[in-house]
Amino acid sequence: MTDSRLKTRPAGLGYLINRIQTLFVSMLRIWTIPIVLMLSVSSGFTTYYGLSHFITPWIALVITIAIQSIIVICSLEMAGIHWAANRMRYFSVVASLCVAIAASVTFSYFKFYEISERETLHINRIQQIRQDIKVYLDTVLTHKNQLMQKHQQELDKASRDVSQAYFGTHEQIAEGYKNQVGEGPFWRHYNQIYQEKKQTFQAQEQAFLELDNKIRLLQASLGELDVAKNQETAYYALLKHYQDIQLIVNQVSSSGGLTLPDAPMLMSYKQFSEDVKPSFAMWQGFSWFAFVCAAMVDFFTVLLSYRLEFTAPGPLTAQEEELVFECLRQFSEFRINQNDELEMIIEKSELEKARRYSDWSRMFVVGLLLSRGFLRKVDARTVEFAPNLYPLIAEKMSDKISALKAKAVANASAGHD
Repeated sequence: MTDSRLKTRPAGLGYLINRIQTLFVSMLRIWTIPIVLMLSVSSGFTTYYGLSHFITPWIALVITIAIQSIIVICSLEMAGIHWAANRMRYFSVVASLCVAIAASVTFSYFKFYEISERETLHINRIQQIRQDIKVYLDTVLTHKNQLMQKHQQELDKASRDVSQAYFGTHEQIAEGYKNQVGEGPFWRHYNQIYQEKKQTFQAQEQAFLELDNKIRLLQASLGELDVAKNQETAYYALLKHYQDIQLIVNQVSSSGGLTLPDAPMLMSYKQFSEDVKPSFAMWQGFSWFAFVCAAMVDFFTVLLSYRLEFTAPGPLTAQEEELVFECLRQFSEFRINQNDELEMIIEKSELEKARRYSDWSRMFVVGLLLSRGFLRKVDARTVEFAPNLYPLIAEKMSDKISALKAKAVANASAGHD
């Protein structure tokens, strides 16, 4: 039986370089398989993470496995089919691949969004708290100024009343008692009112000093919120200072007869520290970075799966190799196509049709090679060689040439004898 192994002949440096290059390319093709599997697992994890927030986890796992399998299988199939060969099959493969990629990218986006936007969302929450507190403090300061102005006006009026009562020029004094200087009963009445207003004003000032102190504490705790090691303690200290300010402002406003300023409702610590929960609302605050990261994993999975091509599930036997070589030699129309692959026409020629030639054996071989991945169908009448068919044909051609040379040498030796 003819040795089916490819006979290689050393040829110096060129031979060595060719062997190294062949080994390197082979290693890359082998290494591509675990890379595709790892990328598929990575994409599956992020897809499962996003999908499990919407449906039961075990169902999400089954769907995730199906999505990743479809991506890899369709990518491999696309390398083995041509648009002109079977449009319906090509469309179904492309449509299935697009649906699977869309589902994978959509649910993977949630995970990458959570990772990429966690710090941004935390900063936005702090900014929201600062904005709410700023608006409230602006309102408090406005009320404070109004109260101070009101009490100052009342104190000034009481001071004028006391002075006018002392000199007898107050408008409420009867005509017979006007212009009498001294501390009479009329003066004591207004002096009592003045002392009460003065005490009220001093108490108001003391309350505002306490309010200013609470505001400083609130601002300090707000500044520490983003740098504190214990976020929970810092946040509860912020809420306490905020509530103390509300209490003082409400008391002062009620005593002054002013309406209470609206105090924004700050988020609870649970809301402040809550992780990002995947939801379709994330698409409203679209993150290009998260989307590109989610799409990049599936892109590499599709690209590497496509480059793997539709390889044969197993090698041909020695008998099959011999059958393939002999039957392929029966075809006569070959050319190099735009994919730089050897292409041949599998239809009968006009002469074969006229002679009613039976091409069953060679068409059987074509079907065998198509099913095993050694040939690719270009259209209804044309197929092209897959990369894994060239070494097989080269081996057989080498064997044939060696056999012809050996026969020629034997004939020459017999002629000399």
